[in-house]
Amino acid sequence: MEMRRLGKTGLSVAPIVIGGNVFGWTADEKTSFAILDTFFDAGLNTIDTADVYSAWVPGNKGGDSEEIIGRWLKQARIARDKAVIVTKVGSDMGQGKTLKESYILAAVEASLRRLQTDYIDLYLSHWPDADTPHEETLGAFAKLKQQGKIRAIGCSNYDADLLQASFDAAEKAGLPRYEVLQPEYNLYQRASFEGPLADLCVRQNIGVITYFGLAAGFLTGKYRSKADTQGRAREGRVSQYLDERGLRILAALDKVSAETGAKPAEISLAWLLRKKGVTAPIASATSLSQLESLVKSATLSLSNDAMALLDEAGTERTES
Repeated sequence: MEMRRLGKTGLSVAPIVIGGNVFGWTADEKTSFAILDTFFDAGLNTIDTADVYSAWVPGNKGGDSEEIIGRWLKQARIARDKAVIVTKVGSDMGQGKTLKESYILAAVEASLRRLQTDYIDLYLSHWPDADTPHEETLGAFAKLKQQGKIRAIGCSNYDADLLQASFDAAEKAGLPRYEVLQPEYNLYQRASFEGPLADLCVRQNIGVITYFGLAAGFLTGKYRSKADTQGRAREGRVSQYLDERGLRILAALDKVSAETGAKPAEISLAWLLRKKGVTAPIASATSLSQLESLVKSATLSLSNDAMALLDEAGTERTES
């Protein structure tokens, strides 16, 4: 399996990252273990999670995904250094969204305990915190790196101006900077990453691991109407894609699928893998059949004509 260098972190990741947001939510522990076993057996190596996953599920408290991953790590057939573990801090775990030093230093201990590991490979600021200076957050991360509790740092949901401001603060204070960005990016949602943010990441050699690569399942092609979404766990989110542009994207995916024999999900992820600045997309699976499709996307090569067709379908159009 091809490995990609993740910016300047020193980490290498396979082309597809498995999303742990579903562990303890739409995938129970047994299923989660089977997905992780098969994922690593296929030669892929990176798991993405967060401390807050999946606090939104009735009966869950947050940390549920990390706990499942931790139990899997303890019984897994692979050595700990063969797995790249990504988790995040700063989401609301009962105290609001915050990136204050005292909060981070306590939160990392809870994540390490749940993950049953001595270190986290990549630790991300989950959301921007306008009330906390970059220097304070980066200073906390610097302490954790010095202590060997984290190997590399990054951020999620930062725009170009905020990411540049964090770089400037790090340089001025002599602190480590964010070396990885995790933005929302897919065939439908493109505007927030393409342009200044992607350009900055390329210019600064920032690793980019995208989330919502399949637009909450919409880009698998299984949701074609409002009726298809009713009663589903992601009904509210998927419904937003069912507009003229979303249907245009599905039609383009169907065309490329007919030409290549690949499934829409595989094509959607392969499209991301060819986009400027992207290191690897995150995708979740709740069954082994879904996982099989994700694995195939890691080696699917799209033609220039297919890329152009998909690019055009997903372009936002304005009335003239």
